[in-house]
Amino acid sequence: MTQNAGWGSTGAPGPGGPAGPGGAPHWGGWAPPPPPQPGTVPLKPLGLGDVVSATFATLGRHWKQLAGVMLAVLGLCLLVMGLLAGVAVAAVYDHIEPVFDPPYGQDPAAEHLTPIIVAGVTLFVLLFAVGLLSMAVVTAACPAVLQQAVLGRPTTFRATWRTALRRTPSVLGTLVLTGLIAGAPVLAAMAVWIPVMVVSVSGDDPSPAALVLLPVLLLPAAAVSVWLGTRLSLAPAVAVMENAGPGTALRRSAALVKGDWWRIFGITLVGSMIAMSIAYMIQMPFQLIGTFGMIPIMAETGEVAEGSGPPTGMIVALAFAFLCIMVGGGVSQMFQIGYTQLFSNLLYVDQRIRRENLAQAILAELAAPAPAAGPVPTPANPPADTPADTLAHTLTDSDAPTVAHPDRPGPRPEPKTEPEPETEPDTLPDRPKDD
Repeated sequence: MTQNAGWGSTGAPGPGGPAGPGGAPHWGGWAPPPPPQPGTVPLKPLGLGDVVSATFATLGRHWKQLAGVMLAVLGLCLLVMGLLAGVAVAAVYDHIEPVFDPPYGQDPAAEHLTPIIVAGVTLFVLLFAVGLLSMAVVTAACPAVLQQAVLGRPTTFRATWRTALRRTPSVLGTLVLTGLIAGAPVLAAMAVWIPVMVVSVSGDDPSPAALVLLPVLLLPAAAVSVWLGTRLSLAPAVAVMENAGPGTALRRSAALVKGDWWRIFGITLVGSMIAMSIAYMIQMPFQLIGTFGMIPIMAETGEVAEGSGPPTGMIVALAFAFLCIMVGGGVSQMFQIGYTQLFSNLLYVDQRIRRENLAQAILAELAAPAPAAGPVPTPANPPADTPADTLAHTLTDSDAPTVAHPDRPGPRPEPKTEPEPETEPDTLPDRPKDD
């Protein structure tokens, strides 16, 4: 792991000779050295091309760790969802047939319909909570990987998994608060429109003005929601990289986006379009394989006699097509989520480089000499939780005034004490003693 020592040096000409007239270098002349890049991210203000290429580089170097976390979360999520669905079905099993297969000409009784509704609503809420928790773990894993990718240091599945789980509560809080804050304008518009629509429909002469009112309310509400969502889009990265709580992460995200809203919105939109396009390209071959694999079997079904059951080949073909579509959808969704999250996290790193001199702090951290080998004295009262990696220390050190807390003064120097003057030893011969 090396770093470019020419960071910030732009003055001395190289061996190609001085610059020509107008400041343009001659053929074979010197050029400013490239910015230092110890990892997958160049330590400079990032443009759109830099963010795109750094995202692909990070995915290429750490895809195993991200895929491992996503697969583990997906497996646990499906297992928990299956258990919840099984418990819900078992709880209302005696009420299913009277509700979905009542006697001819009769409506389901309330004593059977009420448990079904309660179980359905409860199951929906629990499944939504499990899905949101799974999304929080995956969202926390991406900044954990990016921390090491910026420094060019390897990471493992275990380290990524532990960091993601440790920061999941804060990331979950940021996702919930961001959704509530950004979705509040749309909810307010719907709360105004629904009563108006109900009153208009229930009257003797329904008015079409209620339908026109919906876009009038939703258009400005959606614009405000997009503005709020962009202001708070960096909160998950702050929650992981700065070990911040949900409220602090939201405030930090708003402060970092302030003044660059249009730039961050535009780059985020381009990144989302790239992720969706590549995800569609990943999913398309699986769908084609599954569809074309069914054509010969479907052609043979016309020769099957009427009244006979479906042939075994058709069942196998349907299962194969379903499996291909599910695998393609899962892989494309994993790529889309990972790419989108890393893209947003790189915008956070970019804003830190532009506003808080994060590049110099990272270079100083990398240039710090390693501690000497040998026994290290153990303090009497060791801290309960010491950061394990240096990049997390760089991003979260409370005593670093130029990195995480630019307004906080540094530690006070210890007062110097003057050494006491040495006294000369008494070297005079012994005096004669009086008799």
